[in-house]
Amino acid sequence: MPENSRVREVKSAARTVALLELLAVRGDRPARLDELAEALDVPRSSMYQLLQTLVSCGWVRSDTTGSLYGIGIRALHTGTSYLDSDRHIRTVRPYLDEASEALGETIHLARLDGPNVVYLATRESHEYLRTISRVGRRIPAHAGALGKALLAERSLSQLPLPEGPLAALTENTHTDHAALLTDLATVRERGYSIDHEETVTGIAGFGFALRYTSPATDAISCSVPLARLSEEHEARIVAVMRETRARIESVLPPVSGAPDWR
Repeated sequence: MPENSRVREVKSAARTVALLELLAVRGDRPARLDELAEALDVPRSSMYQLLQTLVSCGWVRSDTTGSLYGIGIRALHTGTSYLDSDRHIRTVRPYLDEASEALGETIHLARLDGPNVVYLATRESHEYLRTISRVGRRIPAHAGALGKALLAERSLSQLPLPEGPLAALTENTHTDHAALLTDLATVRERGYSIDHEETVTGIAGFGFALRYTSPATDAISCSVPLARLSEEHEARIVAVMRETRARIESVLPPVSGAPDWR
């Protein structure tokens, strides 16, 4: 359970959240009633009642046959509200635009969420466009520039890493804890992280933690296809991203009285 173990978990609420998270992870792969009941170890009848309640509220949608279920449109409303209500995200967005325009590359903002990072904003390169938005998607923190920049801000005891081998997204992803820790030490010394095809084959990334909280929870990065990554371009990326980080941190000092979100 989260921090306050004295609070008794509300079973129905926990089950509802688990269901919504499962449907969200599945994305465009709708699920059947039996699949969901089995995955969450919930009686079929209870799962059916929960699904029907959430369908009527718009949090879950069902196909015309009533046999397939997916995440509903109310989830979009809530997610958009999170992005719009966060002053850090609102403030950083214009700087992402400027960095993308200056470099001609894709710029990201992401936040650490347990062992993962979640994309909060992306400005796509005009040279390398993706058809699917990254916003709201999550990747393991150990597997890319954004996550490594944030992990490097933490002591060994603070690292939110799973036990055992780390998941591999490409053949270059760190799967060994010792190798990752060595890389994080280099990140601290260098001042930014480098992702060399660790998240996506053919793509390099440069990540910079935003230290308006301590330890940092947000980071920005620049992604660039290796085919365009010359030494001169890399130096330009690092210079622009360092300047962008400094400008963001200068306008986002800790604010007295602001909520300290956990």
